[in-house]
Formats: sequence, C-alpha cells, structure tokens
Amino acid sequence: MALLNGKKLLITGVLTDRSIAYSVARRAQEEGAEIVLTGFGRAMRLTQRMAQRLPDPPDVLELDVTDDAQLAAVAQELEGRWGALDGVLHAIAFVPGDALGGRFMEAPAASALSAFEISAFSLKSLGAAFAPLLERAEGGGSLVGLDFDATRAWPIYDWAGVSKAALESVNRYLAQYLGPRGIRSNLVAAGPLRTMAAGAIEGFDVLAQAWETGAPLGWDLEDPDPVADACLFLLSSLSRAITGEILHVDGGFHALGVHGVTPPAPGAAA
Repeated sequence: MALLNGKKLLITGVLTDRSIAYSVARRAQEEGAEIVLTGFGRAMRLTQRMAQRLPDPPDVLELDVTDDAQLAAVAQELEGRWGALDGVLHAIAFVPGDALGGRFMEAPAASALSAFEISAFSLKSLGAAFAPLLERAEGGGSLVGLDFDATRAWPIYDWAGVSKAALESVNRYLAQYLGPRGIRSNLVAAGPLRTMAAGAIEGFDVLAQAWETGAPLGWDLEDPDPVADACLFLLSSLSRAITGEILHVDGGFHALGVHGVTPPAPGAAA
C-alpha cells in the first residue's frame, strides 16, 4: 500500500519545480495522497503554473498567512471539500534583504519582526487555523515545517537564522498544545539547496561549499527529494508517536564538530 494512501494534505510554498514543497507535492501524489496547494499575491501565478506540472494538477487556494480572514476561508473550503485534514506542510519563509548577507548588526527591528511573523509565527497560524480539521484525521493529523539548523550561527544567514530558532521553539510549543488533540508538529532541518529562496540570500555559496566538503554522506545541492521523503514520513501514520521533533536531512553535517577532515584509518598513528 502507498505510504499516504487516501491522505488529504494542504501544501504551502510551491513556487518552482526545484523547491522542497514541489517535491513534497509530487511525491505525496505518487504515494497516494490528495493535495491542495496554496499561493499568495503575485506568486499565485507561479504556484498555479507549477500545479499543472504535477502528476494530477491540484487546486490552488489563495492564502496569505498573515491574514486571519484568508486562513479562515481556506479552512472553510477544506471543511466543505474533505471534512478533515491529514496534514499541512509549512514551507513559508521571508526575510527582508537588509536582514541577511552579513547585515545582522545593521538590520532594523522592523525587518527582524517581519521575518519572525512570516517565517515562524506563521507555523502557529497554520496550526491554529487547521487544528479543527487536523484533529478529525484518522490516526491524528500532522503539521510539518521546513527548517535550517538554528543551533549555530551561520555566515550570511543572520536574521533568517534567528527566525529559524523561533520556528523551532514554536514547533515545541505546538507539540505541547496540539498533542492532546491528537495533532503532531515536527520540523525537517534540511541542508542547503539551490531553491528560489536560496537564490535570494547573498553569499549562499558560502553555505553550499561547507556542505559539499563537510557532509559525511555527501550532499547534493540540486536534489530536494531526500528532504521531501522525510516530510512524507512525518506526514504519514508511521510517525504517529513523534512530535516536537527536528529531523535533520543534511548528509550528517549537523552531527560533526569539525568538517572536511577525514578520520584516520584504523591503526594509524595518532
């Protein structure tokens, strides 16, 4: 049986066919799920175009995660369409350019607050808006967000990194408050990928080069499918006892204290 057979999923953040969200959407359909995408503003056309490239082109609903009325409207639409919701993918992030690329010390508060609202608080917004539908899912609903390891300070990532730290905290609190309703909340911390979001980060190649030389399993900057498959696991019933977790899909980079160093062979002189 397919991993997501019969599951009903809402997927945000599909903008290009190189994005993690697009890979999740494609792989979810391949594994038997029925999906709906969301888009917003001028990017809505991009999402609609990408929807047509999927194996079974899904509907695209307009959703600005900072607009309570739109959140309620999408929830109402899914209530009438499905009556319940098995999972939501949070693939939403935005950080103003003046809060990235080495501008940490100069970034204005307004930019940091904007990054927090859209990149982190929005996970809570999705959880709150869709909890009544998620708690009706057979075996419990699942909220999955995309992360980048926030336990360290990364070159050029700046207030995006702070926003990811907030996202990780929001995830833990959602696990606490949604768990009693049978809803899981987890994150997938991906290694760097050449997505549209990455292209907006000045100096992205600094991170890319670190992973290319430092991930013990190796790391393909062009392949989002390993990250998508981890998302599928967390959206599936196989993750039914997992919540508040951060699953790293980064070639093992996060586990090492020193990168780019080959361990000595057994028996080699110390």
